[in-house]
Amino acid sequence: MADRDTLPLPLEVRTRLAELELELSEGDITQKGYEKKRSKLIGAFLPQAPGKGMDPSVPHERRTPVTPGSSSRYHRRRSSGSRDERYRSDVHTEAVQAALAKQKERGKMAVPMPSKRRSLVVQSSMDAYTPPGEEHIGHQDTSSGSEGEGSMHGEGTPTSSQGSINMENWISRAIHGSTTSSTTSSSSTQSGGSGAASRLADVMGQTHLGPIAHLSLKRKTRKVPGPPVPVTVENGNSGPGPVVRRSCEFGSGGSELVWQQPPLEKQENHSAPPDVTSYTTDSIQVERPQGSTTASRATPKYGNAELMETGDGVPLGGRVSAKIQQLVNTLKRPKRPPLREFFVDDFEELLEVQQPDPNQPKAEGAQMLAMRGEQLGVVTNWPPSLEAALQRWGTISPKAPCLTTMDTNGKPLYILTYGKLWTRSIKVAYNILHKLGSKQEPMLRPGDRVALVFPNNDPAAFMVAFYGCLLAEVVPVPIEVPLTRKDAGSQQIGFLLGSCGVTVALTSDACHKGLPKSPTGEIPQFKGWPKLLWFVTESKHLSKPPRDWFPHIKDANNETAYIEYKTCKDGSVLGVTVMRIALLTHCQALTQSCGYTEAETIVNVLDFKKDVGLWHGILTSVMNMMHVISIPYSLMKVNPLSWIQKVCQYKAKVACVKSRDMHWALVAHRDQRDINLSSLRMLVVADGANPWSISSCDAFLNVFQSKGLKPEVICPCASSPEALTVAIRRPTDDSNQPPGRGVLSMPGLSHGVIRVDSEEKLSVLTLQDVGTVMPGALMCVVKPDGVPQLCKTDEIGELCVCSIATGTSYYGLSGMTKNTFEVFPMNSVGAPISEYPFTRTGLLGFVGPGGLCFIAGKMDGLMVVGGRRHNADDIVATALAVEPMKFVYRGRIAVFSISVLHDERIVVVAEQRPDSTEEDSFQWMSRVLQAIDGIHQVGVYCLALVPSNTLPKTPLGGIHLSETKQLFLEGSLHPCNVLMCPHTCVTNLPKPRQKQPEIGPASVMVGNLVSGKRIAQASGRDLGQMEDNDQARKFLFLSEVLQWRAQTTPDHVLYTLLNCRGTIASSLTCVQLHKRAEKIATMLAERGHLQDGDHVALVYPPGIDLIAAFYGCLYAGCVPITVRPPHPQNIATTLPTVKMIVEVSRSACMMTTAGICKLLRSKEASAAVDVRTWPPVLDTDDLPKKKPPILYKPSNPDTLAYLDFSVSTTGMLAGVKMSHTATSAFCRSIKLQCELYPSREVAICLDPYCGLGFVLWCLCSVYSGHQSILIPPSELEVNPALWLLAVSQYKVRDTFCSYSVMELCTKGLGLQTESLKSRPLDLSRVRTCVVVAEERPRIALTQSFSKLFKDLGLHPRAVSTSFGCRVNLAICLQPHRLGKLADQGTSGPDPTTVYVDMRALRHDRVRLVERGSPHSLPLMESGKILPGVRIIIANPETKGPLGDSHLGEIWVCSGHNASGYFTVYGDEALQSDHFNSRLSFGDTQTIWARTGYLGFLRRTELTDASGERHDALYVVGALDEAMELRGMRYHPIDIETSVIRTHKSITECAVFTWTNLLVVVVELDGSEQEALDLVPLVTNVVLEEHYLIVGVVVVVDIGVIPINSRGEKQRMHLRDGFLADQLDPIYVAYNM
Repeated sequence: MADRDTLPLPLEVRTRLAELELELSEGDITQKGYEKKRSKLIGAFLPQAPGKGMDPSVPHERRTPVTPGSSSRYHRRRSSGSRDERYRSDVHTEAVQAALAKQKERGKMAVPMPSKRRSLVVQSSMDAYTPPGEEHIGHQDTSSGSEGEGSMHGEGTPTSSQGSINMENWISRAIHGSTTSSTTSSSSTQSGGSGAASRLADVMGQTHLGPIAHLSLKRKTRKVPGPPVPVTVENGNSGPGPVVRRSCEFGSGGSELVWQQPPLEKQENHSAPPDVTSYTTDSIQVERPQGSTTASRATPKYGNAELMETGDGVPLGGRVSAKIQQLVNTLKRPKRPPLREFFVDDFEELLEVQQPDPNQPKAEGAQMLAMRGEQLGVVTNWPPSLEAALQRWGTISPKAPCLTTMDTNGKPLYILTYGKLWTRSIKVAYNILHKLGSKQEPMLRPGDRVALVFPNNDPAAFMVAFYGCLLAEVVPVPIEVPLTRKDAGSQQIGFLLGSCGVTVALTSDACHKGLPKSPTGEIPQFKGWPKLLWFVTESKHLSKPPRDWFPHIKDANNETAYIEYKTCKDGSVLGVTVMRIALLTHCQALTQSCGYTEAETIVNVLDFKKDVGLWHGILTSVMNMMHVISIPYSLMKVNPLSWIQKVCQYKAKVACVKSRDMHWALVAHRDQRDINLSSLRMLVVADGANPWSISSCDAFLNVFQSKGLKPEVICPCASSPEALTVAIRRPTDDSNQPPGRGVLSMPGLSHGVIRVDSEEKLSVLTLQDVGTVMPGALMCVVKPDGVPQLCKTDEIGELCVCSIATGTSYYGLSGMTKNTFEVFPMNSVGAPISEYPFTRTGLLGFVGPGGLCFIAGKMDGLMVVGGRRHNADDIVATALAVEPMKFVYRGRIAVFSISVLHDERIVVVAEQRPDSTEEDSFQWMSRVLQAIDGIHQVGVYCLALVPSNTLPKTPLGGIHLSETKQLFLEGSLHPCNVLMCPHTCVTNLPKPRQKQPEIGPASVMVGNLVSGKRIAQASGRDLGQMEDNDQARKFLFLSEVLQWRAQTTPDHVLYTLLNCRGTIASSLTCVQLHKRAEKIATMLAERGHLQDGDHVALVYPPGIDLIAAFYGCLYAGCVPITVRPPHPQNIATTLPTVKMIVEVSRSACMMTTAGICKLLRSKEASAAVDVRTWPPVLDTDDLPKKKPPILYKPSNPDTLAYLDFSVSTTGMLAGVKMSHTATSAFCRSIKLQCELYPSREVAICLDPYCGLGFVLWCLCSVYSGHQSILIPPSELEVNPALWLLAVSQYKVRDTFCSYSVMELCTKGLGLQTESLKSRPLDLSRVRTCVVVAEERPRIALTQSFSKLFKDLGLHPRAVSTSFGCRVNLAICLQPHRLGKLADQGTSGPDPTTVYVDMRALRHDRVRLVERGSPHSLPLMESGKILPGVRIIIANPETKGPLGDSHLGEIWVCSGHNASGYFTVYGDEALQSDHFNSRLSFGDTQTIWARTGYLGFLRRTELTDASGERHDALYVVGALDEAMELRGMRYHPIDIETSVIRTHKSITECAVFTWTNLLVVVVELDGSEQEALDLVPLVTNVVLEEHYLIVGVVVVVDIGVIPINSRGEKQRMHLRDGFLADQLDPIYVAYNM
């Protein structure tokens, strides 16, 4: 081989080469320039290939142009298991390779590989697994042999042997590779450059490989293992096979020896271990020139990912971030179709409508004329009807063979003669008319429809039954055998039978036995099928007709003869009715155009139940007394050559095949010596209308011409269920006239225009003609959509036929029938061209010169993307031409379009071979995308690979397209690889919003006045004017209130704590609490040696100890901080938070129970944190006996009462300072709002550590004197009914809970409402059930809770929500208070729900819409504003007040605002901004606190008890969490709600952004196989509903999305975990 060492290169050339390589690696020279200079340098030293890659000394005859038929190639391809090559086209393959090479010059797309969990990878292939640490970005070690003809598998896995790729190797192989192959190309008029030079260029264009940018060519190669195997090849036809051979020529004359590599499978096992080079930033960022040769550095293998800056400037290493960076870089590249300017009407977002390109080709020809077929010549002895023909042959030549059936060994199984066919058909006719039902009431009468259910290997029984029906004048409906109850598409067949009123199904004995049966032996009713009587037509089961009974044989008339089923694009099944006259005329037209004569033999491989197989093999054959040899599909699978053998054996004149059968024969023909096809005068190619059948025809002719096949014998035809045979090429004796060829430009076709062979040689479609119009028919071409107007001569349209020999209607569907069978084509002035109706054929094409018809595609396969038309078959062909085919199965590719965001999007689904690795498949996928983009100029929206044999099949083994699409859309396709490209495909997004420069304050005021909008502000009732007999008001401090209560009502119970069984665990009266607090105060002074104002951390479980400790701190003058204790099962994650709060709050000591003391000193604790730095820990289970000498009384009510620490949803720990004044004001406000008195009982099921939960648990009872029934939420995990049972048992009227509690009840008790009723659980006394939250009300949860417990007496209006935040722990709280009215009337208005337009909300506008209108978002009011609270809505940027119709930040002014953040850092700016803000205009005096939440106010029509109009506050979401995307404001919860709805297996979802990419994390409740189904669904729904493109979809296990104690998602924690690669995702998909 021409290795670097063996090539005699002079030293200076070698040094110059080394310099070149260095230049390339440092980016001083482009890849193209490098290759040019390099080939120039070593060109002189390469072995020259004279001529066009042909050895001139080889005698001329040896050089028969052999194309894909090259024996060795096809033989090998078959051994690798790939069968269906009907789409094969050499020209196309070359075009695709060239397109790919072109893409490479343009610069490589860096597609990040999706990450997959091990179990998933194993499911798709064992050897594809890379341990998580090794999945590096570059994938430099994946096989480079995926470039088809120019490459070779041996080069794939680099070892450290040599530092650079061996170019000589490539080049010599490229040149040699083509010396032995022919240069003529079968399927096109031009030979598309497969000569040495262009192959060389191809190879040069393909040297750096794979979907991921490799910038350096420092690729290491390895020698091919194992000894080379010499193979002799006859005729020199070693075509460019999938494994490109290294060829070596010995001498010039005689035969050649070709070195062939050992088969691929064996090789791969020797491959060296992958060299995982570090991904330095070079291999990630595409734009950067490479500084050094990465691959040759000896770096430690894994884990030295250099630090990368993320978009936010956070340095982090790790696979995820690197991949995202790579994705970001790829997406930065300009998209090809430039986004045109669009406009945004008053926040009514208009999607961009694709403007027609002014340069697109337009049809310029004259208007076409209708083409008329030749006269249908009436031959005198033609029978007047088909039954008459059967009668004639059955009586005059009963011994003549009619049909021979084959068994699976290819032996004749049975010969049906015309005599037998005639007598048996009569028998069937008699029995179905007279033996079903009773004499008076026969089940079947003439004209009734009957199903024919026969397997594909029993044409004889089918034929007898079919003719039996014709003789009985009932209408046969042939259908497929239903294999299972849920067969793909069989349900739709059932609908067809139902609509045709079928009650009887005729079937064969064997088939009847094979149908699924119930235990009683009855055939069950199939899904969607009508009730059927199954009737077996075997002669032995039938009674003999009486001597005098004879069927009535009429001339052909307008009655229905049979109904042929047709599956539409959407999977629905229609029945096309064919009249008896049409049936006869069609047979006559076929007889005339095919030149059929009596007693000819015809071999039929097609399905005899419908289409060409039925017309030629069952109907026309009987008219002409021909002999049909029927080859079942099962025999073809075993022996693809069987049909050719039968043609030889029977010296058949005619064969009816599909291009698939020709291809299979090519694959297998090596085994045969004595094939002679000279008897064939006509080879009917049934799918000749498929544009890709041409390559099979050409290849077949090439190989079999030497076996006696004449070129003029191949007769492609075009047909459709509606129009029957549309056109067929006549078998001529004149072999001089070549068949018609059209080489058309694909871009032209996509605009519906015919342009012959454009300059762009890559994207052409070569078509063969399907002959001329049928005898007696008139054909024209009309525009595919809109009015049926005639096309111009250079325009593609739908063929329409006017003839007696077509179908007449879709059974039972008059509207669709009118549009298809009763079309009147118009000329340019709008006049119909004929008084007779035409039938639409569903075929797209044109009539070329000489009246030849060309078909370019089917209406069903048409996909209109961005105003251009693409054909599914063409896209399949391009995908298949991306060599090599070792990743997917040839015939198993489905292409369809789905509608997303008002345009069609192309989806490609292929079956992957079990042995292909993850990287291989991914590489193949990215190259398919590039090829389709290069050739069709259209983006693929989604490419999915599924495991082999999992796509739904049609009865004859093809792919059931509509079923596949259905599975894809409902998320049950279970792919093993998915690549979505929404970024490149979706070009009709609305224009990003441009923020207008802010308008000055004065103009806003004026604008609001002019438009009649009021400034959005509201307030609760005024505290000053409220008269109440509140004794507690006399005291400034809560500690005083407690002392007062201990004196006045010592035995009044303030607190009752319940355990998980619902019994009282402990309770506290006023005096008990007071005494306990005194002892704790003593302990703090004596053991803790604390001063006034020292901070104390209270680490207690929810309960009574916590309350006592809190008041103990107040008595001692210390500042308490409540801290959630660490979780014993989860110390590692919970203890650091405790430590952090203790440190940040500067606690001088900690108080806790004995149990937690132990936990803090445990081994696990010391592993999680540094235990030595804890402050002193006091154990309150062991209290001193004496009471303190004097209780502390604060000197100033504005001093600190307690600190409230909480972790926000964005993951920030924030502590706020609550003064004594604020605390008392807060308690008073709640007391007045909820009307709390000592006689009341309130049930509280909340966490008592922060916010309103803490205040209700610890403070309110002491202030208001009511009894609090405390239910720790953690107990609900053991007993979900605990809270509601307590509410019922204690006859509580007011209860508070959190969303997590509500969710626990809804999920845990959903199915138990009946048993709870009997316990008895009665919620009819509940007036208010308030959800305590700091977020937008979860309307779906509250509604389902209300609905669920309505049966247990819960009043639907009882459930409401509250709203608080850091600056003010409760702004709204909505209780329902019993008013003066006896009938549970409420003095507080209902919480109102409004529907707002989500699109307007993104622009910070509030527009109310009706319920159920598109893009509507329901929002529930957050509760009634507390007394003493004022609210205004302000613009967060300009701080100006906003009008009613705007979304802005909620600002609050109240006596119980917190007085500031407690920070160690003294961040004053933030402090003053959040707690002491003033409006920029309007009322600039008031000091407001900014809540950090966006919302709006709405004045409602409701009035409260005092007659005031009620202002409702609607909270939309946190400002920190809102995402700015495309200039608009999105709230994560809205996107998450959409995503959760898309698939039943998505239990939870969280979204966040990373460098402007939207990342969606979904939790999967289901098998990991479903993980990849979610990727397209998530992408679709976010596009449709939010106009956003998802960048990354992460599928994780249940429970991965972190949730805080309030049940809120911690999206920022999740984001950090994702970027640090700690989520252990099942699958991560990077959308392109």
